[in-house]
Amino acid sequence: MASTSTPLTLPVLPLDGEVVLPGMVVPLDLSDSEVRAAVEAAQAAARTTPGKPRVLLVPRIDGTYANTGVLGTVEQVGRLADGDPGALIRGRSRVRIGAGTTGPGAALWVEGTRVDETVPEPLPGHLAELVKEYKALATAWLRKRGAWQVVDRVQAIDDVSALADNSGYSPFLTTDQKVELLETTDPVARLKLASQQLRDHLAEQDVAETIAKDVQEGVDKQQREFLLRRQLEAVRKELRELNGEAGKDSAEESDDYRARVEAADLPEKVREAALKEVDKLERSSDQSPEGSWIRTWLDTVLEMPWNERTEDAYDIRGAQAVLDAEHSGLEDVKERITEYLAVRKRRDDRGLGVVGGRRGGAVLALVGPPGVGKTSLGESVAHAMGRRFVRVALGGVRDEAEIRGHRRTYVGALPGRVVRAIKEAGSMNPVVLLDEIDKVGSDFRGDPAAALLEVLDPAQNHTFRDHYLEVELDLSDVVFLATANVLEAIPEALADRMEIVRLDGYTEDEKVVIARDHLLPRQLERAGLDKDEVTIDEGALRKLAGEYTREAGVRTLERSVARLLRKVAAQHELGERKLPFTVRDEDLRDLIGRPHHVPESAQDPAERRTSVPGVATGLAVTGAGGDVLFVEASLADPETGAAGLTLTGQLGDVMKESAQIALSFLRSHGAELELPVADLKDRGVHIHFPAGAVPKDGPSAGITMTTALASLLSGRLVRTDVAMTGEVSLTGRVLPIGGVKQKLLAAHRAGVTTVIIPKRNEADLDDVPAEVLDKLDVHAVTDVRQVLELALAPATAGVSPEVPVAA
Repeated sequence: MASTSTPLTLPVLPLDGEVVLPGMVVPLDLSDSEVRAAVEAAQAAARTTPGKPRVLLVPRIDGTYANTGVLGTVEQVGRLADGDPGALIRGRSRVRIGAGTTGPGAALWVEGTRVDETVPEPLPGHLAELVKEYKALATAWLRKRGAWQVVDRVQAIDDVSALADNSGYSPFLTTDQKVELLETTDPVARLKLASQQLRDHLAEQDVAETIAKDVQEGVDKQQREFLLRRQLEAVRKELRELNGEAGKDSAEESDDYRARVEAADLPEKVREAALKEVDKLERSSDQSPEGSWIRTWLDTVLEMPWNERTEDAYDIRGAQAVLDAEHSGLEDVKERITEYLAVRKRRDDRGLGVVGGRRGGAVLALVGPPGVGKTSLGESVAHAMGRRFVRVALGGVRDEAEIRGHRRTYVGALPGRVVRAIKEAGSMNPVVLLDEIDKVGSDFRGDPAAALLEVLDPAQNHTFRDHYLEVELDLSDVVFLATANVLEAIPEALADRMEIVRLDGYTEDEKVVIARDHLLPRQLERAGLDKDEVTIDEGALRKLAGEYTREAGVRTLERSVARLLRKVAAQHELGERKLPFTVRDEDLRDLIGRPHHVPESAQDPAERRTSVPGVATGLAVTGAGGDVLFVEASLADPETGAAGLTLTGQLGDVMKESAQIALSFLRSHGAELELPVADLKDRGVHIHFPAGAVPKDGPSAGITMTTALASLLSGRLVRTDVAMTGEVSLTGRVLPIGGVKQKLLAAHRAGVTTVIIPKRNEADLDDVPAEVLDKLDVHAVTDVRQVLELALAPATAGVSPEVPVAA
């Protein structure tokens, strides 16, 4: 650390905007009155004391003196290079300024204490490294300035304090930085500060040099490119004059867009638009950004398959065989494709392929739960028709430009996804699968669903205009297949333009066939197994479909088959099982664990949900297909519970209204039904729909809630094998609902044997597979009284000693 020594009394020589550090020699102009007064006072004091006149050099910044100054000796007084009187002063050591005092002359005298800045010898290791680092930084900077003599002088300095003060000569330091160096009395800290300042300056210099180099290179490149282009234009001009081709550029054939457009097989209007763009390109400068836009547009137009079409395969039986081989079930879609091909064949035979400028395309929407094969069906349709297939994923698309394309003036503009799909297919009549059309969103960039209205309208899409192409594109021969999980999520105007084909899910028999013929061979290959090494018998597949999975599609079933095969393969590799091996239903539990979906009918009677009064089984439709929905009802204690109706389970407004209707019907017809409706007046009624995290809405649970309340009041159990669906009215009428096929498939999967539906939905049973109807006892009813007769167990067999009470 620095220490202090004997006090000094010195005249002050103020330095405005300048800082002198110990070891520096500076000339000062004596024409300044304060400088002359300080020097004269020092000379007067030196006459009575030995040695050279001494002054205190103090920086003055904006009228404020620094706390530390430098003891300086007047080495010489004479004239400066310009002839003015001056003095040469050498900085000796730092002085800490104290109080003012009196002295000879007109100068300001102060008392100060010299700061001792000695550093012990030899230097410690870390300090020696610091000295070495500073010298390296100073040498690097001096070499850039070409000051080789100064480099030698800096290298010769060994004193830490003198080396740090040497940076005071650096012209890049600001006054504040020099003052900071002056007031840092610790030599080691001062050397660290000087090193950091020098390091920062070198980094700034490197950045500045890099920027200057990049700018110079860019300017040189632009100048060179400009010169070469001018020379190229001059050469082309001379060649045109030599060959007598004043109006045509004789570039290479690959760049000659006019020749490419004239040689291409383009529709007449497209050819005219392309030639206009070629004229613009020839008039534009090579440096113009418009030229790049035009070239990109012409490349896109020339790559479009304007007159390319594949021949449809009019082998109707062969197409039907392809669909049957690649997909089991889905009869509605197969029939629709077969009808489309039959009509196309007849129109082609009679010369009606193009009527009114339009061809006979098709727009189908495949609506159904996940995993039923909607996406894979599109490829099968293209295979059956002999057309090319291209898939367009619309899930999460929110920009209208994704459908219609961007305007050409935008940077990075592209045609829309429909145009890109046609270009990718290489023909004007592919099968285009618009996947997940119900997941299209909208925001400030527009509504993509609205842009699809023209694409999917057979009356308009023969003149479709993409914002990028800006020429008419005939889409009337394209077969559009759209897929969706929820029909209600598709805008009504868009759904009206498509033919809706519902895929309501597979029966258990169909799942077994799909697993045997499609899923098992594919998963055997992925597991590295041969079909002769592992087989799964039909009983095991049926148990996988019925008890290990409960879904409308087959995705979970395929994952279960894959898991089963992986387990067998792993056991074989570990030496625990020999191949070949046949998986039977009794092996499933050991291989992949217990079943996850046991039907209510297979459970112990005491563990069933309907083992107490007030619980009924309903049927619902969700985004994943049909499902079984339980309704629970209870009465509050008359002493503690408040009267009224409480509904829980995340219900929508329509379902809440259905609960009010069910309660009102029982209150008004309780005596007729022999129910103790007096309990409903003073006691609160609580209706709950389990799976409370899942939102539920719709009127089809009306008779289920009525049955649950009637069971609660009568004490009669609801039959375990009965499920129901239907809307109830205030007069007790059972009104029709939707999704009958999906609900009956769900009831069949859940092990229900008796289903109650509205009478007016009886015609919908034609859509239900025969094998499902054979296993279900379906009752079509018109009045809720019929529902209660069918659903409630006889009083003698199912009376509960206690009615459930809500706390």
